[in-house]
Amino acid sequence: MFEEKVIIVTGASSGIGRAIALEGLNRGCFVVLAARSTSSMEEAVKGYDPDNYLIVKTDVSVEDDCRGLIEKTVDRFGRIDILINNAGISMRALFADLDLDVLERLMRVNFWGTVYCTKYAFPWLLRSKGSITGVSSIAGYKGLPARSGYSASKFALQGFLESVRTENLKTGLHVLIACPGFTESNIRKTALAADGSMQGESPRDEGNMMTSETVARHIFNAIAKKRRTLVLTRQGKLTVLLGKFFPALTDRLVYKHMAKEPDSPFK
Repeated sequence: MFEEKVIIVTGASSGIGRAIALEGLNRGCFVVLAARSTSSMEEAVKGYDPDNYLIVKTDVSVEDDCRGLIEKTVDRFGRIDILINNAGISMRALFADLDLDVLERLMRVNFWGTVYCTKYAFPWLLRSKGSITGVSSIAGYKGLPARSGYSASKFALQGFLESVRTENLKTGLHVLIACPGFTESNIRKTALAADGSMQGESPRDEGNMMTSETVARHIFNAIAKKRRTLVLTRQGKLTVLLGKFFPALTDRLVYKHMAKEPDSPFK
C-alpha cells in the first residue's frame, strides 16, 4: 500500500527518523527527509535512486522552515500522503534546577514543530485522505522525573493529535500516536542538561533496547492498519497499563527505576 506514496519524515538525519526514511524508500515510497543536518541525510540515502527522495534542510522549531518543507515537497512530488512528525529533543534535569529556556526549546521542537508541519501539510493530507503520525513517548502518558520538559511536550503533542483525529472522524484522515519506549537512538546523547548544554553520552545501556529499524517497521505496519496508537516494548506497555489503574504505585515504580540511571539527579 505504500508504493509511490509521498511521505515526509522530520528528524530524518539520525535514529528513528533515519530508520523511518529508509524503511519508506525500501517500501517504494517517495520520501522527503527533513532535518537540520543535510550531510547526515545525504549519507543516509547513499545508494538510493535520487528520483525517489528529496532532502530539505529544516529546523522544525522555525515556522517558515516548516512552511518551506511542505511547499518544496508539493513542488517536487505534487502531493502528500503521509506526514511523520518525528523530530524531537529530550532533557534530563530536575525542574528545580532547570533553566526555563530549556523547557521552551523542547516545546518549540517537540510540540510546535509538529503543529507547524501538520498545519501546512493539512490541506494536502485531507485531499489524499492521508495519514499523520506523531512520534511521542511513554513520557506522553506518564510524567517522568527529571524529564518535566520532555513529558510536557509529549503530553501536548498527544493532546493536539487526539483533537485533530476527533475533528476528522468523517474526512478519512488517519492519525497515529506512536510511543516507542526506550529505543536504541541518539536522542539521549543529544538530550539537554539543566543549563541547556548537551548531556553527551547516554546514561542508559542501549545494548538490549529495541532498535530504530524495528521501531520504523512497527510504525509502517501501524499506519497500514490505521491504528490509533502504538505503544512498544513490554516496559512501555506495562507503564501505561499500571498508570491507568494504579497511578500512585506507578509513581513509585517509575521514580525507583529512573533513579537507577548513572549520575541520576535524584535518588
